[in-house]
Amino acid sequence: SGCRWDVEFSVNCSFTGISTIPEDISQRAITADFSYNNIKTFMCTDGRSEEWMLKHLNLSNNLISELSLTTCRNLPLLETLNLDGNAIHTLALDVPTPALGSRTYGEVRRLLPALKVLSVERNNLNRVPRGLGLLQSLQTVRLSSNGIGQIDPSDFQNCSQLKDIRLQNNKITEIHPDAFRDLNKLQVVDLRENALATPLPQILISLNFFRLEAGLSNTAW
Repeated sequence: SGCRWDVEFSVNCSFTGISTIPEDISQRAITADFSYNNIKTFMCTDGRSEEWMLKHLNLSNNLISELSLTTCRNLPLLETLNLDGNAIHTLALDVPTPALGSRTYGEVRRLLPALKVLSVERNNLNRVPRGLGLLQSLQTVRLSSNGIGQIDPSDFQNCSQLKDIRLQNNKITEIHPDAFRDLNKLQVVDLRENALATPLPQILISLNFFRLEAGLSNTAW
């Protein structure tokens, strides 16, 4: 496949022209770089039940247009997921709400339990991916350079560990007053290069130890 093992547990498959992830590599590696290839789909389980050791996965600059993370139950150690520079218009994280106490409920709660950084910059999203609150360890979400038009009250609901939100260079005109409520650890929100037509919600302005980047010259205030 042309993949190179840089160190004992790090594999580099970038610029190799692959369209699928080679079998067994992701089960052995801790860091895997599949960037700049022709990958169109990525299935976490791919029909296998073995848990992978991956902590850092780079799928940037491929041809992925749709992606579901609801099947990613065999990546318990994954900390960073880079999906930048694809053509993603649908990123599914949420599933129909199962009954409390059911097996399915427990599996949903374990969706990528260690994921801290999710980067989906330079894609075709027109809204914030639903279900970010299922990622219980998520600290940073990068959604710049998409087509997101507004921030709804449920977009970051239950993201209790979230510290850093990057939303620059979108088409945001409106932010719901409750969009960032209860995000007690939030420190940075980058809203530069948007088209904000209404004042920022008071909840944003009043946050402590907070850095807000809004790029006033590019808004309609």
